[in-house]
Amino acid sequence: MAATTEDRLGRSVPAWCPGATGIAGAARLSGGASQETWSFDIVHPDGNIGAILRRAPPGYGAAPERAAGLDAEAVLMREAYEAGIPSPRVLHVLTAADELGTGFIMARVAGETIPRKILRDAQFAAARPMLARQLGGVLAKIHRLDPARLPKLRRMTAAKEIAELAQDYRDYQWPRPVFELALRWLRDNDPGPSAETTLVHGDFRHGNLIVGPDGARAVLDWELAHFGDPMEDLGWICVNSWRFGEIDKPVGGLGRREELFAGYEAEGGHVDPARVAFWEVMGTLRWGVMCCGMMHRFRTGDRSMERAMIGRRTSETEIDLLRLLAPRG
Repeated sequence: MAATTEDRLGRSVPAWCPGATGIAGAARLSGGASQETWSFDIVHPDGNIGAILRRAPPGYGAAPERAAGLDAEAVLMREAYEAGIPSPRVLHVLTAADELGTGFIMARVAGETIPRKILRDAQFAAARPMLARQLGGVLAKIHRLDPARLPKLRRMTAAKEIAELAQDYRDYQWPRPVFELALRWLRDNDPGPSAETTLVHGDFRHGNLIVGPDGARAVLDWELAHFGDPMEDLGWICVNSWRFGEIDKPVGGLGRREELFAGYEAEGGHVDPARVAFWEVMGTLRWGVMCCGMMHRFRTGDRSMERAMIGRRTSETEIDLLRLLAPRG
């Protein structure tokens, strides 16, 4: 009988966790075409240790071109943890001996990632008023990480991002006049290369943040990390799609841009509001093109309801873009 993921985890853990005798409670949480996430407990005489496995199983190809790769993610998360950024502690990077594919195992962090709960549940009421400022501080710390200690990553500029978005959009063959308008606006208003190039998380938003009653506890999913304009991250978290109905609170439905900026500057960062506004438009179009991609997959054979539902959200981004690009009188 072929060994299961649980079997392989049970054999792997004692080899790198001194005193561990095995695992318990292994359960697959999610998984796409190339990556899986598992939750399990490391059984240890001093008390079980909650853990998460993030992996690409054996037999899958290289990470998509835009993805940093799981090995790079592990390095980024270790550097973040050591720098005092809220991040899970990486316990082990998978090797061939583990027979689990490519990936890593990290400590499980208690908290919530579901936006609806973070924005509405009573247990997060005390955290909500401070989160916008706190997240600004977290981003400033991310952008201060020493590039010399980081893995090789893509280098992106606004011009490269516009070109890639335009190509993806045209490949989907689903004409959207509002997207044409947004692409023209972005080309006409490209602020040029940033005076400062830093690590950019690339997907800093609800769903990739663990929040507790005391505030932000962990930053997850560094797969889109790259080097570029730090204002990109500040613009991305302000995209209306991440407000989940709280449209008057631009920072993830939690607070004002001024609070985000204040937290960023309190940790030594410098904010350029005009560049942030540019990247908010870029981020809105990016999410719209990603929604187009989901609809393209649905139309070309992947008939999952999830693909179709996300694809329909293309129209929401068109409304957001029109609001952002409307002349201010």
